[in-house]
Amino acid sequence: MVAGEASGDVLAGLLLQSLRVRWPGLQAAGIGGPQMGAQGFEAWWPHHKLAVHGFGWDVLLRYREIVGIRNALDRRLAAHPPGLFVGVDAPDFNLALEARLRARGVKTVHFVCPSVWAWRAERLRTLQRSVDHVLCLFPFEPALLAQHGIAATYVGHPLAQVIPLAPDRLAARAHLGLAPDAQVLALLPGSRLSEIKNLAGVFFRAAARIAAQRAQVQFVLPAAPGMQELITQAAHEAGMAGRVQIVAGQSHQVLAACDATLIASGTATLEAALFKRPMVIAYRMGTIAWQLMNRKRLQAWVGLPNILCQDFVVPEFLQGAATPDALAGACLRWLDAKTQNPVALQRLEQRFSQLHQVLRQDTGALAAQAIENTLYA
Repeated sequence: MVAGEASGDVLAGLLLQSLRVRWPGLQAAGIGGPQMGAQGFEAWWPHHKLAVHGFGWDVLLRYREIVGIRNALDRRLAAHPPGLFVGVDAPDFNLALEARLRARGVKTVHFVCPSVWAWRAERLRTLQRSVDHVLCLFPFEPALLAQHGIAATYVGHPLAQVIPLAPDRLAARAHLGLAPDAQVLALLPGSRLSEIKNLAGVFFRAAARIAAQRAQVQFVLPAAPGMQELITQAAHEAGMAGRVQIVAGQSHQVLAACDATLIASGTATLEAALFKRPMVIAYRMGTIAWQLMNRKRLQAWVGLPNILCQDFVVPEFLQGAATPDALAGACLRWLDAKTQNPVALQRLEQRFSQLHQVLRQDTGALAAQAIENTLYA
């Protein structure tokens, strides 16, 4: 197994737990993290070695090391072929490795369908060549893959199991020291260094505009590990030092507690939807990276809630459109909706509740069954 970052480690740990129920003597090794290690996984390399993102210098500087790890792993697996290889997300690393293994007769499973429905549709050809089966988090993906001759199974999204159907807002506010009747806006500018650099400043400037109009609004920001100093500096530069409550992690508590959230596009937007929270989605990246990515976009939407609902159920502000004024205005509209447009809030909560029910599956058991079927097909 290979998991390339923290989210993949969580998915792989869940899968390993279910696989061990079926095969108590299972031996699993490769690249992984602590969640996999808790299930008896032997990590030959730690998962953070593969955790790079985007098109920038971070990828270029790490390219030689990552290719070296992939080649070393390939040689090791060629010398001692496994009964099954499971690549967990990290498609740029895993799909090439899976293609080599499959050509040598090793069964390959990819856990998490690459976002071929959103951008980089050329990866469909790579999937055809690389995998025997794909485990999909979203219900529309297997039919799409079937059109290209790729076997796949919908297994649901683990987040839908972890997040309660009816989050306890009062308990979350008590945990964070927020008043039960406070008006709370959550700021989630992302967890990666590039996201913090591109979004934290504009998020804080948007918050400053909101604070100037609504002194009673409280702001909470859950800082990802290692990012608190950079976030605090951005708050200071925007004149929001001491005005925003910055907490270490606890993003689920923050989303449960808030009235609305200003949030970076990514998995966190799905978490916000599962917490039934109105949101304003924003994203900025380097100019070259944006031009490359935007050219390969296949849908009108970027945020996962909008993609899954096939509608602009929440606003998106991308690249140059993500200005402090635009973000502040959209956030204020959600904060005012409780009194000025309660029907819109109720409709959004209903859409997100329906989505939650669809995604709430026994992911580990369904994935284990699909793997067993693949092995003995």
